[in-house]
Amino acid sequence: MHGAGNDYVYVNGFEVKVPDPAAVARAVSPRRKGIGSDGLIIVQPSSVADVRMEMYNADGSRGEMCGNGIRCVGKLAWERGLARENPLRVETDSGVKTLELEVEGGRVRAVTVDMGEPVLEPERIPARFDGPRAVDVPLVVGGETHRVTCVSIGNPHCVLFLSEIAALDLEAIGPRFEHHERFPKRVNTEFLQVLGRGELRMRVWERGSGETAACGTGACAAAVAGVLTGRTDRRVLVHLTGGDLGIEWRESDGHVTLRGDAVEVFRGEIEI
Repeated sequence: MHGAGNDYVYVNGFEVKVPDPAAVARAVSPRRKGIGSDGLIIVQPSSVADVRMEMYNADGSRGEMCGNGIRCVGKLAWERGLARENPLRVETDSGVKTLELEVEGGRVRAVTVDMGEPVLEPERIPARFDGPRAVDVPLVVGGETHRVTCVSIGNPHCVLFLSEIAALDLEAIGPRFEHHERFPKRVNTEFLQVLGRGELRMRVWERGSGETAACGTGACAAAVAGVLTGRTDRRVLVHLTGGDLGIEWRESDGHVTLRGDAVEVFRGEIEI
């Protein structure tokens, strides 16, 4: 399944137990020798919500949250009858998230996720910067100084705005951000081009997965950074390689919402 091209292998954990999820993630994720995905997500029963998602990156490392992945969790849970509530509550490693499902003809076509309030305090992201926030602060990477804004949307993000992003060699520069000493748990990095007050173009380097077609939490972090640095309004459309995501940072309660598609590509069985 994929959301805006950000694809994961999903396992119905109500029926199947995965003994070593990290190893399975590493086995299924390679695009030439596996199924091909950005990682593995297991949908499980929850004692505090309607369902629980357990996420692993392509390298087998644990992920706290995935904005595109959670939309597909909602689709799978609703369409397979694991939970038929709407709104649907999903337990993640970064708390319980609420999903509004847009259902047409018995199928979930799009999902809006309440991602909660962004975390801006560096020690909680975590990011090693002084002060109450790391907004438009200098960061030296590969001998160059970049102005970055750090945000957590349940996972750590480093956002930078550039005049042009199409020609960036993310395979070269992405790991330098991901493994920078200022990010003790590594970091997801978003490279943004401002198209207008309500429109952004984005490329993303995800920790543990490399460049991906989209990142929902990254798009949320980008929208927050756009507001904090005065570049955008609170509601923006983010264009990614895999599709578009609608983001709003609500002034009323400080919550960030994410709207996008949820698509099933195929289903099947694999022996590991």
